Amino acid sequence: MSITNRTDAVNAVAAVAPSAPAPAAPADVQCYGEDVFNADAMREYLPQATCAKLLATIERGEALDPAIAGDVAHAMKEWAIARGATSYTHWFQPLTGNTAEKHDSFLELKHGHAILSFSGKNLIVGEPDASSFPSGGLRSTFEARGYTAWDPTSPAFIKRHGNGATLCIPTAFCSYTGEALDRKTPLLRSIQALSGATKRLMKCFGYADERVTVTLGPEQEYFLIDKHFYLLRPDLLQTGRTLFGAPPAKHQQLEDHYFGTIKMRVLNFMNEVEQELWKLGIPAKTRHNEVAPAQFELAPIFEELNLACDHNMLVMEVLRQTADRYGFVCLLHEKPFAGVNGSGKHNNWSVNYGKLNLLNPGSDPHQNAIFLTVLAAIIEAIDLHADLLRSAVTGVGNDHRLGANEAPPAVISIYLGDQLADVINQLEKGEAKSSRHSGTLRIGVDTLPPLPQDATDRNRTSPFAFTGNKFEFRAPGSSQSCSGANTILNTIVADAFDRMAATIGKFGKKDFHAALQKHLQKVVKAHKRIIFNGDGYTDNWLAEAKRRGLPNFKTTMDALKVLTKPESVTLFEKYNVYRRRELESRYEVFMEDYHRKVRIEGKVALEIAETMIRPALSAEYGSLVSEIAEAGASGVRPGVKSLKREAELLGRGLDDLAEKCALLRTALGGKHEEILKAMADLRAVVDTLECEIDDSRWPLPKYREMLFVY
Repeated sequence: MSITNRTDAVNAVAAVAPSAPAPAAPADVQCYGEDVFNADAMREYLPQATCAKLLATIERGEALDPAIAGDVAHAMKEWAIARGATSYTHWFQPLTGNTAEKHDSFLELKHGHAILSFSGKNLIVGEPDASSFPSGGLRSTFEARGYTAWDPTSPAFIKRHGNGATLCIPTAFCSYTGEALDRKTPLLRSIQALSGATKRLMKCFGYADERVTVTLGPEQEYFLIDKHFYLLRPDLLQTGRTLFGAPPAKHQQLEDHYFGTIKMRVLNFMNEVEQELWKLGIPAKTRHNEVAPAQFELAPIFEELNLACDHNMLVMEVLRQTADRYGFVCLLHEKPFAGVNGSGKHNNWSVNYGKLNLLNPGSDPHQNAIFLTVLAAIIEAIDLHADLLRSAVTGVGNDHRLGANEAPPAVISIYLGDQLADVINQLEKGEAKSSRHSGTLRIGVDTLPPLPQDATDRNRTSPFAFTGNKFEFRAPGSSQSCSGANTILNTIVADAFDRMAATIGKFGKKDFHAALQKHLQKVVKAHKRIIFNGDGYTDNWLAEAKRRGLPNFKTTMDALKVLTKPESVTLFEKYNVYRRRELESRYEVFMEDYHRKVRIEGKVALEIAETMIRPALSAEYGSLVSEIAEAGASGVRPGVKSLKREAELLGRGLDDLAEKCALLRTALGGKHEEILKAMADLRAVVDTLECEIDDSRWPLPKYREMLFVY
């Protein structure tokens, strides 16, 4: 069937749905990690001494011995070839927000004969064109050289495609002059900074040196729509979101999609996604329907932060590729549909010292001096640098999502829950002498046992919420890399830990806990304004946040400015996370990205309105005028008055549409604020017309189809 219009698309979906792919085979846990050059593969393919050195780097953070590169490269090649790979690539994350890769075959010529070879040099460093990626002025067009550098802490993996496969080697990406051009390098620097600061803090409590592990569990939300509909929506194709679309009578008001029964076609898709992720060593754990129709979520088990960030980039890729095989398109835009929930990426973050989770309150958090110290330091960090944390989640898509009814507001605050809030209040007033125990929750059904009640409730309106043994940063958008937010979070917490260690490290052993008590009381009093346990969606909170002096950057333009303020530069240079030029470059890259995307959206909206909506409206108007004329010629009177009213309505719509198109065309030559305003005004006209024009003439798939026909 040739798909040229909405009707064809709806019919095609209805015809295909019954013959969707058969249910996937039972989950095969034996496949877990089979496409990863993991510890088992290393032990099989590497000499014992080389394997021990490499695992010491990966598992204990010891410095990498460059002398082992040749052995590792050979082992990787042999392992990859055994799995069908013919090429390798340095897999990196430039500032485009996506991943990048340049494939090279293992083919080499020796004395005129073809051999397969992969050297230590090929493993350690690559050389992509640095000037062709966003650099914010760090690289000019004629200054092309850049380097990719092997990251041994993130294992190589196989990416399969059709009848072939490629060995992918996670790498950092930097310029010829050494500046970071990617998201991984600053993240690794921030992990190192937080590790050092955590060790200094724990030394104050008499702990021996242990390895610090920062962990992350990113919850990934996404939409699925049928590909037939996607191909008929130029706005989805070019911008990732619908620029027009009237809300259907029923969408998420009945709250019947959330955690509902998963439709078979979607469930088959999810099964295959999990199998593909397991092969890549990605511990996909949870799947469910989200709040909006056609919206879903995937969540993994917690992993080391750098690995979790790499894995999340792969999760997004696997979601998109697998969706295509099932006739879906996976939408990762933060707000693909107006009027219903958008998609986020909840960032569950924690810090471990050896086997001790520093964010685990224990059975009696008031007695847990380490936990209270860490908590106070994090409260201070978020209060001092809420503006930086907000800047980490900027973007065109997230501007539409933050502050709506499914996402936290743009004002950064901390939620602690009743138990910890009570402890903090006691701490502020004096010594914390007791804590509210969680107890049991009785739900009034005699046949069910009492349930253990958590120490904290959950607050979905809070941007930064304590959830038992971790903090959940809910503001990141679904399409965003996890690296940016965690780079900033690590750095500001490292700074707070160091400040805390510098003070409490001077306390004597005899009066240590008394002195610590007084210092924590001082920190809490100074920074308690950032704590808010109420409803973040209300206007009252926004007014209260303003009275407290908390920053409220509603747009990307405002939020990005904090990256280059002197205090930010000083902080990041102190920990060698970003150099001044690197911060300035990111400001330029992110601002330019924002402006370009807004301008693209404006041009696409204008094109759709003028070449798709206006012809449909004109045809409908012309048809009505002809019907009125024919009725008049035939002498028929009943119904003519109604036809005239409808024709007048559409005629005014034609005039409004032409006026709003003209305003948008003018705005495209001006500032982004003018473009956004003109787009909103044009959308209001088009969405109204969608409900007036004959359904068979409307050229775009409607929300009622895209959100429910799958």
